[in-house]
Parts: sequence; structure tokens; C-alpha cells
Amino acid sequence: MSDKKTQILEATERLLAKHGFDRLSMQMVAKEAGVAAGTIYRYFSDKNDLLSQLRNHVIGKCAENILHGLSDDMSMKQQFVTLWRNAWQITIDRDDNAINREQFDSLPYQNGTEQKMAEREVFTPIHQLFEAGIANGTFKPLSTDVLSGIGLEPAICLARKQVRGVINLDASALDDAINACWDAICLHKESEKSK
Repeated sequence: MSDKKTQILEATERLLAKHGFDRLSMQMVAKEAGVAAGTIYRYFSDKNDLLSQLRNHVIGKCAENILHGLSDDMSMKQQFVTLWRNAWQITIDRDDNAINREQFDSLPYQNGTEQKMAEREVFTPIHQLFEAGIANGTFKPLSTDVLSGIGLEPAICLARKQVRGVINLDASALDDAINACWDAICLHKESEKSK
């Protein structure tokens, strides 16, 4: 990606987090990026194209943040805990990326299948973790999207509640929440159920 294009996307990301979709204009973007308005149109056909590409940029950065520190050398549970804590932390931090991810998540997909495929691709390591866990009998035989929804998305939901002051999870309560999510997706042997 060219430096100018990245500069424009990052400027748009900052403005979108601050002003939202309705108040965002190409003039604002040009000023924030330090480029002439015409320069934007060398990289983006219009505002919708800019926002569509920004969505992919935001999702890519979000995936990078959630996958931070993940290693194949970790146990399956350590990988899960790393992903969960990363999802929690980026939501708590409320940076531009997290704010914009929430905004984009509230919109319908503009290009349907194409955007879903792009998002799935950047989160491939998460799907691979769940696929491996299904294959070795650690996780329930559900789709990887369902496992992610049950196992990891509560981190984001709980962090949003923490930010709003609805709940206040200390370190111990956070560990309990992580363990509850892990327990929810794990396949329990019949002998454990009868105990």
C-alpha cells in the first residue's frame, strides 16, 4: 500500500472515531491527511469506496491486535486466553480502531460475501485454533463462528460494560469469566458430567 493511501486511511480512521459516519467529509479527510482533495480520488473513487477500504483496514488492524502474542508453541488454552485477553484489552483501551470496529459492526455488509471472506481471512488463526480443537476433541463440534461467538465475543461485550461502568471485573473475576467462556466451548466427557 502506498504511503499516501495509508496516510489517507489513517486520517479517515481518526476522523471517523471522532465524528462518526454522518459528519465525515472528503474535505475533512484531505485536511487531516495533509493532502489536496484531488489526491484522495487517485486512491479512492468516492466516499463509499474510501469507507469500504477503511473497513478492511480497520478489520486488519483489529485482527493484528487480537492475534498479538499468539504462538503455536502455546497450549490450546493459552492461545484461547491470549485471544480473549487481547479482545478485552483493545475494547477497554477504546482507541480509534476499537471505536471504528464497533461503528462498522453496526452497519450491514456493503459487499456481503466479499467482505465476509476478507474478514474471515484476517482472522484465520482463530478459526484454525477452533478447527484443531474440534479435531482433537477439545472443543464442541460447532462451527468456528459459533465457537468464536460463545468463547471470545463475551470478552468484547463484558469490556464494553466495564467501560460504561455497568460492571467492574477485577483480575480474579476476569479469570473466572475467561474460564467460563473456555468451559462453554469445551467438549466435556460423559464421565465428567456424571460427577
